[in-house]
Amino acid sequence: MSLWLCRQESVKHPYYIEALGLPVYSSQELSYVIYNNPLLVLDDFINEPFLTFLRDELNQGFLALKLERWLKNGENPDDALLVVLQECDYYTAAEINKYRQLIVNLRKLHPADFGKRKADELFELRQYGKALKLYRELLQISPDQVVDEAYFGRIWQNVGSCHARRFQFEEAMEAYEKAYDKNGDQKVLEQIYKLSLLDDRLVLKSQYQLLVNEESKELWEQMLTDAREKAAASPEMEQLEQLFTKDPVKRQAGMSQLLLQWKREYRGMA
Repeated sequence: MSLWLCRQESVKHPYYIEALGLPVYSSQELSYVIYNNPLLVLDDFINEPFLTFLRDELNQGFLALKLERWLKNGENPDDALLVVLQECDYYTAAEINKYRQLIVNLRKLHPADFGKRKADELFELRQYGKALKLYRELLQISPDQVVDEAYFGRIWQNVGSCHARRFQFEEAMEAYEKAYDKNGDQKVLEQIYKLSLLDDRLVLKSQYQLLVNEESKELWEQMLTDAREKAAASPEMEQLEQLFTKDPVKRQAGMSQLLLQWKREYRGMA
């Protein structure tokens, strides 16, 4: 993920937003992040490093002081985000009012639903390690009308998906099996079967073998084959192949750059 907006400010040290794995270089970029990622900025986003960035890099000392006093006086921290949007002057009043209502609606959610939405957003952003941490915290919530066996099944399924995206197939299989025990979802059974094909160390347990018919096996195996072919034709693989057609000096430079890119992406998954 990257940002590039029209106003350029003299920022020597960008503000790194941990949840997104993203540095921001301007007040407009900051506004964009806040506006488009409400679930990730509602809690503890405005802190001392944030205020320092406003003061020292964006020359927004008055805004930093205003926010500092706002929080010290026990004002609603959600409203502090609206103050930032207003002072940065990137979104219209109508857009900010729409954002205000969105925050109100999010705060009305059951904590379990709010937490799952936040973890799901991190997953979509490929921040698998951060999502996994939140999903595991959600598994500790006490059951109620919302947090039932089906809910825990969905969380365990997402735990499995995080592990699978990080190539931790044994952990993924364990999580998927717990998910299936909770909700008996056919999609989870599909994930269990595909994992057994991906990793020779994983053996499909007898209770699952009985549940997978030949038609499903054929369909899921074909889907896995198609996914492998698509991966082989991915831009990343094309980049790698192109590197080996270059002269040694350019190849080495290109490989170093590609590895750096992949490391940055993996850092977000870890």
